[in-house]
Amino acid sequence: MSYLQYFQIPELDRRFLKVWLRNKDVFMKNVKLNFLPPFLEPILYLLAMGFGLGAFIDDIDGVSYAQFIAPALIAVSVMYASFFECTYSSYVRMYYQKTFDAIIATPLIIEDVIAGELFWGATRSAINALVMIPVIAAFGLIDLKYALLIVPFAFLAGLLFACIGMCFTALTPNITVLEYPTLLFITPMFLFSGTFFPLKVLPEAIQYFAFAFLPLTHIVRIIRALAYGSLEVSLISSLLWILMASLLFFVLSMNLMKKKLIV
Repeated sequence: MSYLQYFQIPELDRRFLKVWLRNKDVFMKNVKLNFLPPFLEPILYLLAMGFGLGAFIDDIDGVSYAQFIAPALIAVSVMYASFFECTYSSYVRMYYQKTFDAIIATPLIIEDVIAGELFWGATRSAINALVMIPVIAAFGLIDLKYALLIVPFAFLAGLLFACIGMCFTALTPNITVLEYPTLLFITPMFLFSGTFFPLKVLPEAIQYFAFAFLPLTHIVRIIRALAYGSLEVSLISSLLWILMASLLFFVLSMNLMKKKLIV
């Protein structure tokens, strides 16, 4: 397969929804357990960092520290939900449970399986955002007027991280190697994407790097604006970045996984 073939537009059919529904049914069997982390995490972070550490920190850009990190907690949860769903969970379904083999033995094809996995990863991100918004709103830290728009945006942001995660799944030789993208890619974004402190306090070179190469930077920026109800024209650049990156990694992940499964 030449390099250009990795960027061929895949043919999709609505049959991929069958895979999405299969994953949804499995998720619903443990729905209480699955809803617990996105419910408890914002409470713990806000109590420990927002109100605990925040008591020693002055307001940031005119808002309290708790209000500053609250939207970022949603963005981080969006990243984690879809990325880990399409790395560790997808790898287990593919390699250990042989779920992919079983599905491909039906009239569904490889493209249906991968697309179903990607869109389910995006759905997991939207679910996490939907659970977290009322929790954070109960603390009075977000404006619900625009905050509900975070849910559909979380689906788009989740799709981006699902596609990135699926690329790593396609390239990794075994499940333990997935620790490297988690350590070298996800963790730096968690720390240096404007989540717990403004990017402007960092050297300019790191700021440019964050805006150019770290998806979470743009996601935090948009979710923070929606949470505050302060939409600006400048956010269009971040939205376009996410849309273009999502399209690029969607095509790339589909082709990489197709090669891996065929081989």
